Amino acid sequence: MSRSLIVAACAAFALALSAPAWAQKPGGTLVQITQPEPPNLAPYISTAGPIGQVTAKVFDGLLEYGFDLKPKASLAESWTVAPDGKTITFKLRSDVVFHDGKPLTSADVQFTVMEVLKKNHPRGISTFREVTAVDTPDATTVIFRLAKPAPYLMKALSGYESPMLPKHIYGQGDIKAHPNANQPIGSGPFKFVEWRRGELVRLDKNPNYWRKGLPYLDRVVVRFIADASTRTAALEKGEAHVAGLGAVPYNDVKRLGALPSLEITSAGTEMVSPMVEMIINTKQPPFDNPKVRQAISYAVDRKFAIDNVWFGLGKPAVGPISSNFEPAGLFAAGTDYTVADRVARANRLLDEAGLPRKDGGVRFEITHDITPYGEEWQRFGEAVQQQLQQVGIKVTLRYEDLPKWLKRTYTDYDFAITSNFLFNLADPVIGVHRGFHSDRIRPGTVFVNGSRWSSPETDALMDKATVETNDAERGKLYAELVKRVSDASPVVYVLELRYPTVINKQFKNVIETPLGIYGNFATANRQ
Repeated sequence: MSRSLIVAACAAFALALSAPAWAQKPGGTLVQITQPEPPNLAPYISTAGPIGQVTAKVFDGLLEYGFDLKPKASLAESWTVAPDGKTITFKLRSDVVFHDGKPLTSADVQFTVMEVLKKNHPRGISTFREVTAVDTPDATTVIFRLAKPAPYLMKALSGYESPMLPKHIYGQGDIKAHPNANQPIGSGPFKFVEWRRGELVRLDKNPNYWRKGLPYLDRVVVRFIADASTRTAALEKGEAHVAGLGAVPYNDVKRLGALPSLEITSAGTEMVSPMVEMIINTKQPPFDNPKVRQAISYAVDRKFAIDNVWFGLGKPAVGPISSNFEPAGLFAAGTDYTVADRVARANRLLDEAGLPRKDGGVRFEITHDITPYGEEWQRFGEAVQQQLQQVGIKVTLRYEDLPKWLKRTYTDYDFAITSNFLFNLADPVIGVHRGFHSDRIRPGTVFVNGSRWSSPETDALMDKATVETNDAERGKLYAELVKRVSDASPVVYVLELRYPTVINKQFKNVIETPLGIYGNFATANRQ
């Protein structure tokens, strides 16, 4: 279908929704914009950003979370953590059925954790590493047996982070090539109906949802619109109702927020903490030299990126850990790469690394791969290109679609430097360790250690922080970790991103969790 026909069809659809019959709750269709289109609908094997924006409405987790980041009941109606932290007992609801009508039991949880998340989920490999067994004494009781305490685990059991799968469906065949990877079946408030490639995913109300009376909406339609101006126009005209996580061009956010029909919120990233960064291939010369990596960290202008690419919606990053962890005592600052003489320092380091300027002032040439998440990333790539030119590095830019970029970065390692963003999530163990722990160097697993840098010392610090239950002691371990990672500079930590979400005011209760667009929209309703 042509773009013009898609836009016309969606416009007609939106007009139909504005009729009085749709104006009352329950009912109505919410149109969400997600950009780019997800590579698959299998959140249990990939954490690519667009996937969870769709599938968090389809899959439930054992728990959900409030804005205080404390756990709330979901599939598990109660839970008990043993005093030694090595046993966690969950009591499941007895009235949950999957979208095919089969009941949820403890066997589904056991299968999901032990056979899927622990073995295949990019972050689950870390989250469930201490889980040695999942016991199922009866259909509604689940007991996690842990080798060591894992205090972070209780923050990672949402439907977005750790979706619970029906064993009778996903237990058949290879989970990495499962026929339901793009036709998901869960127990969430919305059921998968169809995926029209290049256009939309349709999710319809689950009439048998265990939260009685929910969801309010009849349908969620997730649209994929490649052109930025068309995304903005869809929101302006009411053809789409919610967009976040970078789907709205940052230079349009302020203008959209001034419209009487729309509102802007920054709520919904408290459990995400996105960090803009650049991964350096430390196995490729000259980037195997830490002085070269440090030089690039100095050369990249963080303030310029915040002011001119993300329009003030961020703050300079000072290491791998987000300042959102400061209240918990887990935040630490690394080397200050924003100093006034940063360009001079970068040039000096490159000279010391034995990379003098040649004819034309060029020291060496590289390709910078741009993460394919929208126009601001292209602008950031152009800014990096200019900034590295100042220190004698000639940069060619490459922009590919998401599947190609993921394969290049995390399977083939066929890159020099690539822009990226990773979520710190609700605990450093879940979101930070994966970026540079040696056991996260896993070809084919996305959004883990793409730089392939690690050290025994930093591995040991992370391993200790993983089982430490005292936040003050964990804070000391992370302070030392940040210093060592910052000095090694396998990744350029650019800024802490503050995602804006645009919402049509006719819809209420859309962003109801600290996961924002990654929430399940069960309580969203049309006024």
